[in-house]
Amino acid sequence: MPDLRLSVESAETVRFAAAPLMAFKLRVSNNSPEELIHTVALKAQIQIETARRQYEPPEQEQLLDLFGSPDRWGQTLRTMLWTHASAVVPRFTGSTLTDLHVPCTFDFNIAATKYFHGLSCGELPLCFQFSGTVFYQGADGALQVAPISWDKEAKFRLPVQAWKGLMDEYYPNSAWLALQKDTFERLYQFKVREGIPTWEEAVERALAAVQETVRT
Repeated sequence: MPDLRLSVESAETVRFAAAPLMAFKLRVSNNSPEELIHTVALKAQIQIETARRQYEPPEQEQLLDLFGSPDRWGQTLRTMLWTHASAVVPRFTGSTLTDLHVPCTFDFNIAATKYFHGLSCGELPLCFQFSGTVFYQGADGALQVAPISWDKEAKFRLPVQAWKGLMDEYYPNSAWLALQKDTFERLYQFKVREGIPTWEEAVERALAAVQETVRT
């Protein structure tokens, strides 16, 4: 029965996709190199191991919304789920390199987006936990099916600039923020009432009004 080893070798931006997409280069190896693997239906749960890196003071300030003040990080800094992804690994013997495509979002209602955006440099400590099914050729030549062992995982440190470069590729000089419908309608009415031509100017005018009220 196959005993697979999985490791992440690198990551790169997938250009011209419909939405931000990152390709993780995944090395899949079988401990029985002569065994024919017909295909692997692979699933991955990707977690962010937030406690496995240091944070500069500006980053600590950016992450207050997620973890609170740094003096509480001993209790609040915990591994968090990023996303799930899947891939179909084609026929191979020995080992093969395949792409694990991971959709990425710039929605700031998502905790992982807040975390990635709050980092200025360094690396993102990721843990890939794998599951799925292996279809392989048995000793008698018949097709066999086996599950991937639940303990298969791989560590990878994604450069922060790789994620930022991905977002710059798809959303140059932009950010996305989802609003509840009633909040959007209030902002829209303010924009129309004041004759403001763009959404950016509408938000800037609203923020300026709040700052003026605070100063008064």
